[in-house]
Amino acid sequence: MNPILQKLGYDENARVVILHADDIGMCQASVDAYADLLEFGIMSSAATMAPCPWFPAAAEIFRARQNNPRFDIGVHCTLNSEWQNFRWGAISTRDSASGLLDADGYFYSLSEPTQENAQSDAVEQELTAQVERVLASGFDVTHLDTHMLTAFHSRILPAYLRVADKFNLPAFVLKPEHEWMRDLPKEILTALRERQARGAPLFDHFDALALEHHTRRLQEAQRALDALPVGLSALVFHPVRDTAEARAMAPDWRSRVADRKLFLNEKFRAMIAASGVHVIGYRVLRDAMRNDA
Repeated sequence: MNPILQKLGYDENARVVILHADDIGMCQASVDAYADLLEFGIMSSAATMAPCPWFPAAAEIFRARQNNPRFDIGVHCTLNSEWQNFRWGAISTRDSASGLLDADGYFYSLSEPTQENAQSDAVEQELTAQVERVLASGFDVTHLDTHMLTAFHSRILPAYLRVADKFNLPAFVLKPEHEWMRDLPKEILTALRERQARGAPLFDHFDALALEHHTRRLQEAQRALDALPVGLSALVFHPVRDTAEARAMAPDWRSRVADRKLFLNEKFRAMIAASGVHVIGYRVLRDAMRNDA
């Protein structure tokens, strides 16, 4: 049984999931969508992108809603800038020797060149700066996770975990037995097991609502719920309001708009209740981890 779930009092057959909204603060449409979904109450967690142009507006929304019992916001550790005409870069350095920046001075669009070129100390410096920016905005950070899963690489994962430890925060990371982790060096897998032994959560399963198609969103959500195994899972979605900005920014805007509508749909709330899964946020994981310290 996943030790963190045992600590939280779940039985050995429990399916526990965080319903997590990514990319908040990337654009205005994401900030507005977050405000909508927090009030509706299906979403259980979210993460914000500190280097992005709409982060200050996101922080304003967060500060105004911290007393909402559903408020749960982490740092979406950002080392990539994926859009063609809407881009951002590092907040800690402009030095090309860091390996973080492309020829135009932005983060790389894809994970692979970041994973190939980024220097470990530069990654740690940048992610530290991102967490510090979010904390300086005046609200309680619940966790770290990784934009585009770029941190799931042997050159980056140790720095990502060091930053989590520096701020005593849980980091989204999968168990060593997961297929995405198995090929990592043995010393990293050993470090993951040691983290779990110290009380840090490791996840059994990850899924994301598909961005390749936008129709039949309830059916896509049912597929994801049915696929949740016993243990701790993260189910990620990418909500935005339907705006001219979102349409101009993201070729997959229709799917992102569909995600917002899904998490404002009472039929989806009923579907979750009928599935028997337990929905939590990162805050309970963070607090349980810190109680073990």
